[in-house]
Formats: sequence, structure tokens, C-alpha cells
Amino acid sequence: MNEYVLVVYGNAFGTIATALLSLLLESIVGALLIFAGSYAILWGKHKEKDKKIVVNTNTDQQGVDGSNSPKYNMEEQDERARGRSKRETVIEESKPYILCIFANVLYAGYNIINKVALNQGMSQFVLVVYGNTLGTLATALLALTFERKNDSKISSLVLRDIFFLGLGSAIGRTLFLTGLKDSSPTFASATNNIIPSVTFILAVVFRMEKLDITKYGTQAKVGGTIVALAGATLMTLYKGITVISMHNREPHKISASKVSSDKDWIKDSVLLLVSYFPISAVYILQTKTIKLYPAPITLTSLICLSATILSTLLTAIVDHKASSWRLSCNSTLVAPIYSGIMIFGISLYVQTVVIQIKGPVFMTAFRPLSTILVAIMGILILGEALHLGSVIGAVLIVVGLYAVLWGKEKEREKTVVDNSMFQQAGVDDIKVVK
Repeated sequence: MNEYVLVVYGNAFGTIATALLSLLLESIVGALLIFAGSYAILWGKHKEKDKKIVVNTNTDQQGVDGSNSPKYNMEEQDERARGRSKRETVIEESKPYILCIFANVLYAGYNIINKVALNQGMSQFVLVVYGNTLGTLATALLALTFERKNDSKISSLVLRDIFFLGLGSAIGRTLFLTGLKDSSPTFASATNNIIPSVTFILAVVFRMEKLDITKYGTQAKVGGTIVALAGATLMTLYKGITVISMHNREPHKISASKVSSDKDWIKDSVLLLVSYFPISAVYILQTKTIKLYPAPITLTSLICLSATILSTLLTAIVDHKASSWRLSCNSTLVAPIYSGIMIFGISLYVQTVVIQIKGPVFMTAFRPLSTILVAIMGILILGEALHLGSVIGAVLIVVGLYAVLWGKEKEREKTVVDNSMFQQAGVDDIKVVK
């Protein structure tokens, strides 16, 4: 079969499988289809790259061949190059936006699917173990595909960091799922936007970032952090009137978990907020570790392996029931598969590509899209009610998020300008000496 046809089939199958998940949320077949489809998309992209290299090589060879007219070949190549450049420019410019939207759709599904699995009685401790186990396998497969030529050595310092990264990941996810169990996925997704603010706080506490309040960038980050934390506090302590509610739910839709008391709501909300501290610490340590071991997908696979071992030990201590490890043919099976493959595998690769093209700030700026999607899915699938306090708090958190991102971007621009001036001054000094 022609290689180009295989590429088309791979991308088409991936697109169709992605659409099927919305119709087959509780179907194991639907879950397996989307996983296979996502990997087919990645495989198709890889084959397209190889195809492009082969075509360019053949074109160059024809130009060298004396039997063809050099003038005709040059004109034909120029015309083809202009046509390709327009299409490729549009594709390249739109690719980061499409990938960011795709990643946020995956994260929205992560919150909803986990909530459904927890409602059906799955242990949050076991879910963390299964998710990290499948995450290890998924990222290992991606590492073999894209980082096969990695020759970085794993030193004792890297091993130490991997242990603490796995520990922070296991603790953070366990706290997150424990809080999600009796709270709202919309609340969890909205408060997830305070992670950049929490990361900034931890970076200042551990003196990894200087706090110069005279700079506009620092002022924006401090102000954004305060606003974001105020929004999270408002969402925790105040529900308010019901803005949107699905009173008449259809029989086939999944019913929401039982309504918890205000005391339980506050407790679970606090657990969610606390979970973002170890998760933010993981981001900080991971930034340091990636410099020692510059293979992000392989590093993530090792972190998942460390988290698998540590979360298994924690589960063995906390949950002694053998029945907790049993998986049924429903969302309790879909949740760990989705978490491991779609979040640790596909989403990780997508984020890596976007960060390489546009940087981390661009990727983080799309976080609120996931919150909107979770709110819509929570209303339609779980039949949840949207309260005024959640709306106002989510708006404050998003405002704080963009203020922090703006401050980071201003500091980055200032650093680039200062480095350019320093380099120019060094060149001028050399000229003076000569």
C-alpha cells in the first residue's frame, strides 16, 4: 500500500476515534478506539515527516540529473515551493493553537472520567497506582519512539530528584482525587489555574526567584497571585445562588454523587487546594532536573515509575481490601487507562511540542478553556448545578492567572533585552581593545 495512503488512513482513523469517545463515554471499546486513534495520529505525523524527507531528496536528485532541463526544474521547483510555503505557513501557525485546544479537551475529560469512577466506588489510592502504571508504559513507548538516541547519563543526583518527583506526584494526585471524590470537577478544574501562583510562592520561599517589588513584572505576579488565591477562597467558602441547573436529567445520564454538607465541601475543597502545593513543587524540581537529564519524555516515564512504586506502598498501608483493586467493565476501567495513556502519554507529548514551539506561557494561557469545558460537561453529564460563587471565583482565578503570566513574560523580555545589551557591550569592549 502507498505510504501516503497509510498516512491518510492513520489520521482519519484518529479523528473518527476521537469523535466516538463523546458517544461512548462508558464503553471500553470507545476508550480503546480513542487511544488507538491518538497513537495513529502521532504515527501519521511521523510518517509524513519521513515522506517529506524522501520527496525532498528525490527532488534534489532530479535537479542533479543531466537529462532534465535545469531551467525548467528550477521554475517548477520555485512554483511548488511557493504553493507549499503558503500551506505550510498556515499549518505551522495554527498547529500550536489546535494542539493546545486538544490538550485541554483531554484534561477536561480527565476530571469528568475520574469523578465518575470515584462515584462508582473506585478507591482514589488504587486509581493513582493504576494511572501511574499505565503512564509509565505509555511514556516509555513514546520515549522509545522519539528519544531512542538519547545518550544522557542518569547520575545519583538525577535518581534522587526522580525519587522526590515521584513522591510529590503520588502525594499530589492522591490528595487531588480525595478532594475530587466529594466535590465538584468544575471546582477542581477552576482552582487548578492557581498552580502558576502557587509555583511562584514556592519559588520565592525557596529563593529560586528574586522578589523585586519595584519591577512591573513582579508587581503583576504578586497581584495576580493574591487575586487568584482570593478567587479560590471565595469558591471554597461561598456557593451563592444557583446560576445553571439541570433539573430534568435523562435516565441514561450519570447521576451526580450525593450532596455533601457544607463542612464536607470545605474539607474537600481545602484538600484540592493543598494538593496543588506538591504538584507545584514537582514542576519546580522538574525544571531543575531536566537540565541534568535533557530527555523530557524519558524523565516523565521514570517519574511515573517512581510514583507507581511509592503509591503502591501507600495503598498497601492505607487500603487493605483486595476488592479495591478489582476493575469492572465500566468507568473504573476507563479512568486509569485514560489517565495513564491520554494524560501521561498523548497530552505530555502535545505539551512538549507546544512548549518547544511557543514556550510554557503560551501553553498555560489555554488553561481556562479546560475549566469551561469541565463546567459544560459537568452540567450535561453529571447533572451538576453551577453556583454564583463558583462563577465569580473562577473569573478571579483566571484574571490572576493571566496577571501572573503577563508578569512572567515581562520578566522574560527584560532578561532578553539585558542579555542583548550585555553581549553588545562585550563586543564594543573587544573593538576598543583592538
